[in-house]
Amino acid sequence: MQSTVTPQPAATSPAAPMATPHTPPAVAVETKTNPNPPTGTTPKGPDWWLMMRAFLTQGKRIASFAPSSRFMARKILDGIDWAKAGSIVELGAGTGPITAEMVKRANPKTKLVVIELDPTLCGRLRERFHDTPNVEVILGDATKFGELLAERGIPKVDHVLSGLPLPSFPAEARDAILETAARTISDGGTFRQLTVMPLIYYKMYRRYFEDVRFRFVPFNLPPGGVYVCRGFRGAARV
Repeated sequence: MQSTVTPQPAATSPAAPMATPHTPPAVAVETKTNPNPPTGTTPKGPDWWLMMRAFLTQGKRIASFAPSSRFMARKILDGIDWAKAGSIVELGAGTGPITAEMVKRANPKTKLVVIELDPTLCGRLRERFHDTPNVEVILGDATKFGELLAERGIPKVDHVLSGLPLPSFPAEARDAILETAARTISDGGTFRQLTVMPLIYYKMYRRYFEDVRFRFVPFNLPPGGVYVCRGFRGAARV
């Protein structure tokens, strides 16, 4: 008698879990903000032409018809202790000859804040210093430079360098700039003003400051110099 065998179901192994695509962990991406974005104005022509055009079109708002010479740039920086300088502000930088000299001398950690009101000149500055991390070029009004510094968390600076034609400014604007400088400059710091009319305004700066020293720069176009001022007296309507 033939036996009948009932086939048994084949053993099955447990189903393997379905593979899921690997998701890499999130990686934080550092975004660096360019401190010198383009102004939208592309300056054309050499520096001397940009300065001449600004001088002819803006008159008393521009101190000179030509960029400062390397001799003037060096003289306005003489005596600065670069090992200790944490921040310096430059008002009315033009096309940047003094800024360029500062970049050569300053510690890379020294913050250099450059303020220029003319859009074309500011465009040239941003073009020139766009890859210099410690230089920030601001398109703005120098009479409000205290506010501009406060917005950037800079309560004090070691020195204020001015290329502005302060004697031709209205008294209120001149007072605002010098009072802000006095409030902002750290102990031992200086206010440094370049001029292309040597010593003519010495008495005016003496009305504002206790100590005013003049440094003559014959090799400049035109010949000029630098007032180095300390000890602010207060506003002096002259």
